[in-house]
Amino acid sequence: MAGDLRKIEPKPSHERHFYSSKRAFGRFGIRIFDPVVMEFPHWHGHIEVNLANGFEMTYDVDGQALTIPANRLVVFWAGVPHQLTAIHQVSQVEQKLCNIYLPLDSFLMMHHISPLQVSLLSGGLIVLPEDLCSVDQMRRWYSDYRSGDFERQELVKMELHVLFRRASLAEFEFLRAPKGDIAGGRALSSAHIRHVIAMVRHILENLDKPLKNSDIAATTGLHENYAQTLFARIMQVPPKQFLIRMRLMRARALLVESSMAISSVAENSGFSSISQFYAQFKAGYGMSPAAVREEYLRLELK
Repeated sequence: MAGDLRKIEPKPSHERHFYSSKRAFGRFGIRIFDPVVMEFPHWHGHIEVNLANGFEMTYDVDGQALTIPANRLVVFWAGVPHQLTAIHQVSQVEQKLCNIYLPLDSFLMMHHISPLQVSLLSGGLIVLPEDLCSVDQMRRWYSDYRSGDFERQELVKMELHVLFRRASLAEFEFLRAPKGDIAGGRALSSAHIRHVIAMVRHILENLDKPLKNSDIAATTGLHENYAQTLFARIMQVPPKQFLIRMRLMRARALLVESSMAISSVAENSGFSSISQFYAQFKAGYGMSPAAVREEYLRLELK
């Protein structure tokens, strides 16, 4: 892969703001920065595309240690807890880490990449073919993003879509396989996958509204029980549990990115009562909503 990232000046301000706004899946963003070992794992609502220029890194992904190769694009769903735990220089090129943060809703609205969408949402981490993207291409995307020009930023997203479509033409190279065997037993057709993607989209677009399994299944035209079974088989989690997970992601985003009252966070995340919200949040994150907010503020002040 030709070129390096040394000519790119990192954006001086901390860009954590694009991890989320009022939605769990956050804003589009690109960062070029000096890699730093992370003190804690984190998770956020993006599809994340990383390129480690001039170094390998060890990532802990939901408790599994993975070696991320140098100068290769890797892509994963950042809703899975992940942490950079070690950096290994492999060349004399100045070490720079490029991260692209693509909002989950935008990713799910992309067409003709259903196998990739399902693989990532099922916890897979994929190394993309080396010839799909050069460091020079990453430099151009970063320049387009930094320009503030809407048209240039939209072109970056379109080109990412093309890259994902090209990657989907070949068999995926997994560093971390999706949870479970989504094709176990009878093979799943593209129609099956499209139905599940439709249900996932409906969940994400209606997180703050009351949602029943029948509402979710109705987007497919399939019988409710069959739709639920199909969803669980592909996503390795029932629709209701996935809905709760997504609501918790939105709630956590609102807690750390706004001063919204906790009762309003619960309401805006789709929880029907404050007691239900506290119980689900503590079960999901091991901490109360107030404790998560306080911990985030302490990290920001470091």
